[in-house]
Amino acid sequence: MEIKVKFYGTRGSIPVCEPQFQKFGGNTTCIGFFHHDRMGIFDAGTGVRSAGNDILENDTYQKNITIAFTHFHWDHIQGLPFFPPAYSSDRVINLLALGKSRKTQNLKKVLTQQMGGEYFPIELNKMGARFNFMMVDREDMLNFYKTQVSTIKLNHPGGCFGYRVKVEGRIIVICTDVEHGDNINPDVVEFARNADLLVHDAQYTDEELVNYKGWGHSSYSQAMEVAEMAGVKQLAMTHHDPRHNDEFLEAIEKKCQDRMKDCFLARDGMVISF
Repeated sequence: MEIKVKFYGTRGSIPVCEPQFQKFGGNTTCIGFFHHDRMGIFDAGTGVRSAGNDILENDTYQKNITIAFTHFHWDHIQGLPFFPPAYSSDRVINLLALGKSRKTQNLKKVLTQQMGGEYFPIELNKMGARFNFMMVDREDMLNFYKTQVSTIKLNHPGGCFGYRVKVEGRIIVICTDVEHGDNINPDVVEFARNADLLVHDAQYTDEELVNYKGWGHSSYSQAMEVAEMAGVKQLAMTHHDPRHNDEFLEAIEKKCQDRMKDCFLARDGMVISF
């Protein structure tokens, strides 16, 4: 049975829309996971609007939708008010935070405070769909599309969790926002061990990273080092800096592929199939 990963948003920090950013895309983080006739979503940056359109255009996708969050910085939640299925009364949307010892304790408050009042004309509870707010500590309690799901706590301001999804013998690991420090975190390497696809934060060059310590992100070379140490089959680098245009990213991708053949920079709309 085919498994697909689709990148709906690959930009970090803030969306960009200028012409020189169109090849890699300007939407902030959102990743779709397809298995059988079901679709799961990781993060709700501005790319989640396109994910919602895919759901509405394909009748095979379920009425019950799950959006799992790595963390709650704006570039990972700001698309939720524009998620088209949320305005359908026949939809159930599960908003999920998975992982132990998270800093966020009130998921409903985090996701509703950006809507209503002076921030948005429609409150979340008036959108139409029924929302379930799920904060799950025990991973063995979660049946996520008949897959094995595990998490790792990542080094990122405000907290962040990586996801490891195993289904039908395939392993997809998502670590969108992570800072390693002076040395690669061996726990992240083990978490990504033997993955068929590792999606890893790569916002900066090594030179840029020196000026952004403590901001919670990685460099291209660090992402490749994790992939090499973990023995992953494919590496997708994401969370592109909003200053990095298509010309810059194309040059970076070529340089990275000279070192590691099975790596690439993720693009909005890109699909990886297994």
